Amino acid sequence: MNMPRYRADWSYAVTTNLHLDFYRNTNGIREFVQKARSYPLLTVSEERRFITLWQGSQDAEAGHRLVSSHLRLVISITNSFRRYGLSFEDLVSEGCIGLMQAVDRFDGNRECRLSTYAKWWIRAAIQEHIMRSWSLVRIGTTVAQKKLFFNLRRMKRELCGDGDGHLSEQDIETIMARLHIARRDVVAMEGRMSGMDISLNVPTSDGDASEKIDALADTSETPAAAYENHSEHGYQRRLLGQALECVSERDAEIFKARRFWEDTPTLKKLGADYGLSPERVRQIEHGVFKVVRDYVLTEAPEYGSQFG
Repeated sequence: MNMPRYRADWSYAVTTNLHLDFYRNTNGIREFVQKARSYPLLTVSEERRFITLWQGSQDAEAGHRLVSSHLRLVISITNSFRRYGLSFEDLVSEGCIGLMQAVDRFDGNRECRLSTYAKWWIRAAIQEHIMRSWSLVRIGTTVAQKKLFFNLRRMKRELCGDGDGHLSEQDIETIMARLHIARRDVVAMEGRMSGMDISLNVPTSDGDASEKIDALADTSETPAAAYENHSEHGYQRRLLGQALECVSERDAEIFKARRFWEDTPTLKKLGADYGLSPERVRQIEHGVFKVVRDYVLTEAPEYGSQFG
């Protein structure tokens, strides 16, 4: 079984040390499991001594003893994630990465054993791998979504008797209440977990050169429609610009600020900027609108409906 080299520098000594050849030289997962179970467990005093040696001086033998004595814990936790259909070897590999993280971070002065601390790191590493591998589209980004991902199948079996089929409205309400999440998250997660990723480049049939992507409708504008809309928009902008040339620059700026800015300033704010009262700003805006309307209706009567 080929265990991945851990990403942090400190683990290089562990994963390349000759004493840990069982990471690389086992013939398949079955032999790895048998070998992992052959390593002796540590006493409390041994565990604390090895933690001190590893974290203090990067003693490779201490790292070996700490990791090897907890491999059976990795295998035990990994077994609970078999139902997700991913490679057991990969899950064990990720669990070992979590174990090595725990060995590096464990506080030997804690009133608990390394195994109690490590199981959370092992489980988190495996869960993160499952979330990354389940779909090409990331399906869980929040804590609530990850919690729902790992509980939905179990809860469907409790509520429906099996993991198949769609959830009823009552089932959705029950899950929402138990996990304290929004309805849309439950529905979205069920849809993601029920379907599989399908490539759009798969041929539609044997001997056919067409692909699934060829059958997708293009909802974007046609070149003719895009050109027409672009031309129309440009014409409207020219009409507006010509109409605003009929008023003062100040009045045009007030009108554009009130009608076209994304964050529309208040009458009071514009009044303070131009030294006017809010009521005077309102009168200017209304007056410029009448000028623009009259100019457009004269030059392009077809836009009359837009001023109704």
